Amino acid sequence: MYDLLKVLVANLMMPLPVSLGLGLLGLLLFRWQRRWGVALMGLGLGVLFLASWPPVAGRLLAPLESRYAALDTLPDDDVLAAVVVLGGGWEPDSPRSAVGRLSDSSAMRLMEGIRLWRQRPELPLIVSGASRDPDIAPVAQGYADAAAELGVPEDRLVVLDTPTDTGREASAVHDVLGEGSQVVVVTSASHMPRAIHHFQQAGLLPVAAPTHYLARHQRRGRLQEWVPSATELRKTERAVYEALGRLAVSWEH
Repeated sequence: MYDLLKVLVANLMMPLPVSLGLGLLGLLLFRWQRRWGVALMGLGLGVLFLASWPPVAGRLLAPLESRYAALDTLPDDDVLAAVVVLGGGWEPDSPRSAVGRLSDSSAMRLMEGIRLWRQRPELPLIVSGASRDPDIAPVAQGYADAAAELGVPEDRLVVLDTPTDTGREASAVHDVLGEGSQVVVVTSASHMPRAIHHFQQAGLLPVAAPTHYLARHQRRGRLQEWVPSATELRKTERAVYEALGRLAVSWEH
């Protein structure tokens, strides 16, 4: 129940639902309180504009994505215990290849995880993630199918298909590898700060391997840097989602 509540609150707090909610409330008030109605409708449009505006979206997301540098090569030591790819989204019933059924973020996480794992193929590649919907197969299974298609041997794969959030993923990895294990954590760059916190809290020694960057480096003076777009709105949504995630972590502890 708590997991479903977290998802519901996160969805309702995204910029688009907030903007639509303010606009609808303003429209309802317009007949009786015209000034307040206009103010709320204007506020709704303002929230949507700012959330979709590149200068705002980039400044919200870039600090999260730049917290940890990209990992070109694995640490050159013998204490590394595993490469861990955190769960994301996928469409198990889609008539596509195993890789094509993964969402953009999941595909990039898996590709990065396999790229790093190939540098130390004696290590286990741990793929993680369940589904909150019992009718949808866990994304960890989708990862395993795609990894097999990409040449990862079955005996190198460890599939954790029960954790439904990052904290549970960290605990599941701890249960498999033990206290103090050093692991490479592969996830989206914006999610990495929260993921590292969870793995440290679980008693592990995480090495960050961020991927799936959304905040792109753009040239100054280009028109696209000033035009609102759905792409920029997505960046703001990621920043808001991670802020809500950190708030949930503080509440749970």
